[in-house]
Amino acid sequence: MVIVPGDKNSEAGLLPPKELFAEMGRYNEELRKAGVLLEADGLQPTSKGAKVKFDGAKRTVIDGPFTEAKELIAGFWIFEVKSKQEAIEWVKRAPFDGGVEIEIRQIFELSDFPPEIQGAREEARR
Repeated sequence: MVIVPGDKNSEAGLLPPKELFAEMGRYNEELRKAGVLLEADGLQPTSKGAKVKFDGAKRTVIDGPFTEAKELIAGFWIFEVKSKQEAIEWVKRAPFDGGVEIEIRQIFELSDFPPEIQGAREEARR
């Protein structure tokens, strides 16, 4: 999973400039043609979201916006690649600038879990 951080513009609900949107479309098309892209999307500002805090049996709902914009996610891609290095090479080609840091995280696969947990995990996914 490739995580695009949020910033003051994404939190204000501003869309990227038309030119960047077009570049991103071309980049996504390259990913699709290479068979790498499984999913990609942008996220609405946190002002339209909520958090649910768990404390024992108590559940507390916290409506957005959330103040620490540097810790927020504005969008994501899900790649299917053979290695972290391949993901890094694809991300290097993304049309970003201005000090943006893109995070790459591996998604757990069933084989990452011990056998005694695999059945429960599959059941939870249904």
